[in-house]
Amino acid sequence: MAARNTARKRAFQILFEADQRGASVQTVLADWIRLARTDDRQPPVGEYTMELVEGYAEYADRIDDLITAYAVDWTLDRMPVVDRNIVRLSTYELVWVDGTPDAVVIDEAVQLAKEFSTDESPSFINGLLGRFKDLKPSLLRDQG
Repeated sequence: MAARNTARKRAFQILFEADQRGASVQTVLADWIRLARTDDRQPPVGEYTMELVEGYAEYADRIDDLITAYAVDWTLDRMPVVDRNIVRLSTYELVWVDGTPDAVVIDEAVQLAKEFSTDESPSFINGLLGRFKDLKPSLLRDQG
């Protein structure tokens, strides 16, 4: 579904911008919404983009803990900014959103990595998200 693909890409861009600016994702999301209202060249921020960004924000600390625990030989700080934010967003969608098949979430993340990151990034992201997919039942059970 092209609309979901676009929503994921925009949500990733919001997370990336927040990371670069040192701002909260909620602040950047609000900036994007405000800009879309005042500048005709900016497309509106869709509902699924907002859902993804707000959902990620709710679980951001838990997501970073998971990435830190399972990204072999990579700390969050050392990870490329693009990869870090693709994994953050995709981990939220993979673990906490039921409406999208796991394979679609992982494939979309790999596509974002192919478009925006290094040649090594798609396989790194695929592997890490594959691990989260396999661990999903225990990740949800252990979150309390």
